[in-house]
Amino acid sequence: MADMAKTAYVNTRVEKKLKADAEKVLEQIGVSTSDLMTMTLKQVVIQQGLPFDVCTRSHVPNKETRKTIRALEAGEGEVFTGPTKELFDMLEGRKSRKA
Repeated sequence: MADMAKTAYVNTRVEKKLKADAEKVLEQIGVSTSDLMTMTLKQVVIQQGLPFDVCTRSHVPNKETRKTIRALEAGEGEVFTGPTKELFDMLEGRKSRKA
């Protein structure tokens, strides 16, 4: 990164293993931890928010979704093949399904 007058410090405490694991990845791409922090803070300013999604739930399907997946795998239910726009038109009631 270009050298600019850096007059502020950011200190944070993290687990040693997390820091070491992250540094291994950063080293492979030629970025220091300090560079990463600078890039991240710049992106926060540019995007006016976090530069990544923050999720409070895992991407594990809920009970209803798992039931639907099992039904489809068993050959039950309907399968739509066609353009995505046509599917959404049908779901939103703008178009009926062709027989």
